[in-house]
Amino acid sequence: MLTFTTNQLDALRATLANEIPISNSIGLAIASFDQNGLTLSAPLAPNINHKDTAFAGSLNAVLTLAGWSMLWLIVYTEAIPAKVVIQDSTIRYLRPVTRDFCARCRMPKPGEIERFLLMLCRKGRARLELQAEIAEDGTIAVAFSGRYVVQTPRADPF
Repeated sequence: MLTFTTNQLDALRATLANEIPISNSIGLAIASFDQNGLTLSAPLAPNINHKDTAFAGSLNAVLTLAGWSMLWLIVYTEAIPAKVVIQDSTIRYLRPVTRDFCARCRMPKPGEIERFLLMLCRKGRARLELQAEIAEDGTIAVAFSGRYVVQTPRADPF
């Protein structure tokens, strides 16, 4: 079972703050991590739209970054120097988000992580699809699926 230490989560916080400028603008924070996944949070105030609900672009950004952060942690934990980018995604806005929100990225299954890491080490590039969601009052408000590409420095450019 893959687990992350406080030091690794601190490194992720620093990376988000320094390398992903939008994370500061939207008030992104690491809310929690457990064996089931990673949760990022954001306040409603800097992400509000004209309807006094969360702006769709902010919701998409937090969900995208939840998956990005999950993969960043996986390769960082394995000490693999690599870049993580999103290749494509699908998002469904099922209901408005009316308060501070959290995006939960589910932990990939162990076999998926092993295959992903094996491909990354062999080929210098690997893809992984991740699922994330934002819930409010116990009901899924936004559902996200994203395919990410991770590339080591020795692989051909994207």
